Amino acid sequence: MGHSRAEKAKTHEKIVALASRRFREKGLAGIGIAELMKEAGLTAGGFYKHFSSRDEFVAEAVGSALGGWKRKLDAAAAGGSRVTYQSLVDDYLSEAHRDRPGTGCPVSALAGEIARTEKQTRALVTQEAKDNIELLTRLIGEEKDARSWAILTYCALVGAIGMARAVSDGKLSREMLKAVASQLNG
Repeated sequence: MGHSRAEKAKTHEKIVALASRRFREKGLAGIGIAELMKEAGLTAGGFYKHFSSRDEFVAEAVGSALGGWKRKLDAAAAGGSRVTYQSLVDDYLSEAHRDRPGTGCPVSALAGEIARTEKQTRALVTQEAKDNIELLTRLIGEEKDARSWAILTYCALVGAIGMARAVSDGKLSREMLKAVASQLNG
C-alpha cells in the first residue's frame, strides 16, 4: 500500500528533525543511517525514498537547525523579546545552551566535522556565518571596527561553547562561558 504525499512529507520532516538533533548530540559520524531510521520507526531501506545520498541528508539535517538568530529576530518583530548584542551573547554562552547541544547551534556542535563535509553543507554554514556576522555588525552599530568585532564575537561564541562542552571540569566550563561573555559584553 502506498503512502500519500502528505504522509511522505511528514515522515521526511520527522527524519530530518531527528537527524538534526542526533547529529548535534553525537556528531555526524556518531550515528548511522540505520540507527536513525530505526529510531524514527522506519527501515534503513526507506532512507533512499527520502534522500539521494548521505551528503544530501546531512546538508538537510544541518540546514534545518540553522537560523536560530533569525528566528529570534522574527519573534522580536512579532512582539517578543528585543534582540540585542548582549542578549545574543548571553543566550549563546549560557549553561542551558552548553548542556543541550541537540537543540542548540549546529555550528558550535559540529564545526570541526562540517569542515570535512561536502560543498552543500559547507555552503549552508557559510551563509549562516555571513548572516550572523551581518546581524552582529548591525547590533554593534557605528563603531569603527564593527565588522571585525562581529567576526571576533561569532568565532569566540562558537569556540567558547565548544570548549565549555569539551572539558570535564564543570567549574572550568562555567568559568570559560562567564569569562568570554564578560569580555564580549565589556
